[in-house]
Amino acid sequence: MDWFLLALLSAASLASADAATKAWLRDYSAAEISIVRFSLSGMLLAPLLLGMPAAWTLPAPFWSWLAVMIPLEIAAMLLYMAAIRDHSLALTVPYLAFTPVFVLVIADWLLGEQVPVQGAAGVVLVVAGAWLLNIRHARLMDYKSWAAPLAAIIREPGSRMMLAVALIFAVTATMGKALLLYLPPQYFGPFYFVVLGLVMPPIWALAWALPLPWGAKSAQRARQPMRWLGLRGLLRRPRAVATVAALNGVMILAHFEAIARVEVAYMVAVKRTSLLFGILYGALLFGETGLRSHLAAGTLMVAGVAVILTS
Repeated sequence: MDWFLLALLSAASLASADAATKAWLRDYSAAEISIVRFSLSGMLLAPLLLGMPAAWTLPAPFWSWLAVMIPLEIAAMLLYMAAIRDHSLALTVPYLAFTPVFVLVIADWLLGEQVPVQGAAGVVLVVAGAWLLNIRHARLMDYKSWAAPLAAIIREPGSRMMLAVALIFAVTATMGKALLLYLPPQYFGPFYFVVLGLVMPPIWALAWALPLPWGAKSAQRARQPMRWLGLRGLLRRPRAVATVAALNGVMILAHFEAIARVEVAYMVAVKRTSLLFGILYGALLFGETGLRSHLAAGTLMVAGVAVILTS
């Protein structure tokens, strides 16, 4: 069960990096946060590439898969960072529990990995947890309103963003497992994030030059707009930035070592226990309310992924 411990370590590191980002890098732009999570994490992991086979010896299919994964990963991270920075952790992080639900279909399609029918019960529990998370939208005696929480998933901007992230992560996690056929996990994780780290600065330089629009018009987002600041002042909090990058680096290493040992859906299911850590961080560090109901909802969603895990 070493894969389980690795997946759990990946979950704890991910939740800690999210909380540290929200606590210490709240005024950083999306560009700056993504540079920390991609480029600086890649720099920390780069020494682990010593001894890796020469990149030019890797076959063409490896590079084809990688060329698809990189833009998807970048898009997911931008949505992810914006969601946890500008919205409640309790109404964003839990929706990552949908990733293993998506993986059930995507891994079967791309890799031929199948799980027993029992996994459907886990899907029902995950959806029920999402319903409970938005229970405030339903009225006990109004039966028509019982479907409102699921509709509220679409209305909550942070929840909607995280659902998109969950879908993208399901695709990239499955494709990452496929790439482990060409490069062992101890090299692929660092290599992948070194490549991502090199790609990010040119992307944001282009975005800064074009001045692309970003952000919502609500009063909340207006008070904390999504700015295109480039890299100015990126290291104005060096210890905070280094901590976030290091936590993300631990998550990367544990993720790929775990996913190499077990089916994608099982590993991602355990990794999504990060949502419970996220809910606790939200209550303990940021004073977010509704811990009891949010924790109950998160527990139900974790029960769902646990059923998927044991199926």
